[in-house]
Amino acid sequence: MREHKPNWWIAETSAWIAVNKPYGLSVEKTIGANDTIEDQVLAYLYRSTSMPFLGIVHRLDRVTSGILLLAKKKSALRKLNEQFSQRQVKKTYLAVVEGLPEKPEALLSQWLYKDQKEKKAFIFDEAGEQRDACQLHYRLLAEDGKKTLLEVELLTGKFHQIRAQLAAMGTPIIGDDKYGASHFTYADKGIALHAYTLSFQDPIDAAPVILQANTPNNPIWNW
Repeated sequence: MREHKPNWWIAETSAWIAVNKPYGLSVEKTIGANDTIEDQVLAYLYRSTSMPFLGIVHRLDRVTSGILLLAKKKSALRKLNEQFSQRQVKKTYLAVVEGLPEKPEALLSQWLYKDQKEKKAFIFDEAGEQRDACQLHYRLLAEDGKKTLLEVELLTGKFHQIRAQLAAMGTPIIGDDKYGASHFTYADKGIALHAYTLSFQDPIDAAPVILQANTPNNPIWNW
């Protein structure tokens, strides 16, 4: 194993690497995005190999923190992509929201429309043109009368899905002013949504892997 691992390092094999993405950083290289997670992981891999491969398996919003899985081999990327597309991967998030949900636990099955111009998702209770089915399950972990800590299992991976569905429920994620949050401050370029655990099968030997990412160093997460 390498010495002096970066703060975002979680776990690594010859086939993949898992990192704890800070909020405020984009996942992959795009126009206008500097110092992305992709840049940082590549720089780390260059320490031990002259021609590293790095494949983006899945993505997190720039404002979201938490666990991110990247492939170090093309064959691993293909197998991991298959697991994600076939919904064989379990993803849980932690979210601190404004207010209190009506129910302590529920399955939200709705329809999501992505507004390309506004770069925003809108939630509907009925199917319609250009609306995708979206589903998540949430469970209340703690609350103090003003804000609530939720565990969220993402069952479909749509654009801004957790942010939009929780906001449509009347409990926007703290710091997410795009979806109506206004009562608490969180962090510059960040919201209180954290990709907490990721479960999948290792692409080499199919062994079960369960990974966890520590929450950011922010008092919002102190319960």
